[in-house]
Amino acid sequence: MGKGWSLSQTFGFVRGNVLVLTVSGSLGMFCRGMVFPYIPLYILSLGGDPAKVGIVYALGPLGGLLIFPIAGYLADHMSRPKLIATAGYFSAAVLLINVFAPSWEWIAVARLLQGFAVFHFPASSAILADSLPPKNRGRGIATMGALMGALALFAPWVAGSALDVYGVNTGMRILYAIMALAYAVGATINLRFIRETREISGDTVSVNNLSDTLKNSYAGIPSILRGFSPALKALSVIIILCFVANGVAGPFWIIYATYHIGLTATQWGLILMVESALKILVAIPAGFMTDRFGRTRFIIGALFVSTIIPLYLFAGSFVHVLLIRCVVGVASAFFGPASAALLADTVPRSTRGRAMAAIGRGTVMIGSASGGIGGPGTGFLITLPLMIATLCGGILYDWNSASPWIIVLTLTLISLLIAARYLRDPKRAEV
Repeated sequence: MGKGWSLSQTFGFVRGNVLVLTVSGSLGMFCRGMVFPYIPLYILSLGGDPAKVGIVYALGPLGGLLIFPIAGYLADHMSRPKLIATAGYFSAAVLLINVFAPSWEWIAVARLLQGFAVFHFPASSAILADSLPPKNRGRGIATMGALMGALALFAPWVAGSALDVYGVNTGMRILYAIMALAYAVGATINLRFIRETREISGDTVSVNNLSDTLKNSYAGIPSILRGFSPALKALSVIIILCFVANGVAGPFWIIYATYHIGLTATQWGLILMVESALKILVAIPAGFMTDRFGRTRFIIGALFVSTIIPLYLFAGSFVHVLLIRCVVGVASAFFGPASAALLADTVPRSTRGRAMAAIGRGTVMIGSASGGIGGPGTGFLITLPLMIATLCGGILYDWNSASPWIIVLTLTLISLLIAARYLRDPKRAEV
């Protein structure tokens, strides 16, 4: 009885909207875990080169640059479940372009169109923040990540094995088709089961007042940003710098591993699988610790540990890469829940949709090497720097394959200094 009560009290928040987003998110994460780590190799197989990889990844955030301010306004003024579901169906359709792509340019087009699907991120981020009480936010976000990650644990290894058997070109087409189907199923689940967490504003949005919607979306941005506390401004800068670091180096971890260290796709998938397993083991305790001892200290600690990332340049074997990725994975397991919880603690509920459209959810994956550099963590303030970073990353890698990781170290040190100087937990968290 006592044990059951303890588990209920500890994990009772994994229900309702949190449970639905976890289930649908698990489908998406499993497929992203299969596809995203190998997109750079797919681009190369279709006639691209490292510079073209940078171009493809730079196009992804472009849609968000235009959509995010509107998405934040929509998240605060219309049905969030419908927004989330619509984005899922749109993404499923766009993914089919990758299945039939005859050249790398088609991957670029699909990446550009996929960027417009970000209009659901502020809505899902706001629903998640609304559905988790402040005292459970760290563990709630960590538990969601752990549950989704557990289901996706074997995805990179399974996909890597498939690519070694079928080849990159054929294998990636199969994986993209599976991903499109999973996105459509996830969208249906979200549409059916997610529930609103607030009263929808009387200012309804429709085609007839689209011009007013656009004007209000962008007109409200300055006032939202002016309302940021010093700590929130500091956190925003840190989040942006972390995304820039991922944009510069993220797509090239696997290319460096394949062409410089000599790893196979299966070995790379195995490394990501072990890293994911370690992150899952650490994630829930990390969430509890951020709730118990505060967010800021773990953000600073994670940034400090992540300064080891440039040691990747000296890795000469499977074991070396595995050790580096495991350390980075532990740092990321602490940073994600801590930064997301601090963001939710600091942003008022009434403007949460628009604020998260600006700076995202805060769930940055430090040292991302799984091919995904955006996701719910992005916002329109992040988009332009991320685009420039991914474009420059390809050029830098072509010029000197070591340079992206030197840039990552520089940006991490700057983030560490900002966090130590300006980042503080609020005395009273927003509900």
